[in-house]
Amino acid sequence: MRFLAKRLSDLVIVDRTPDDTSKIFFGAWVGIEDAEGNVQRYRIVGPDESDSGKNFISIDSPMAKALLRRVEGDEITVPRPNGKAVFVLTSVEY
Repeated sequence: MRFLAKRLSDLVIVDRTPDDTSKIFFGAWVGIEDAEGNVQRYRIVGPDESDSGKNFISIDSPMAKALLRRVEGDEITVPRPNGKAVFVLTSVEY
């Protein structure tokens, strides 16, 4: 119970879009394309909200960390267990 109380006291409610909506921050919907042309869309959420069925990824994930503060058109490299993967950022929405 003490752990839960600590987590609740640390929560920050994000109730507005960022000043610069061209950059990726918490809460963004992000479109990416891999080298084979496969397009994926993710939303960056808190660690307790991640849900692969909804394409919600944790802000603590390697993918989200590579995406933060990037803009449409940027190329990102994401570390993966079987090597690095390269993606192009195709969209940012809030």
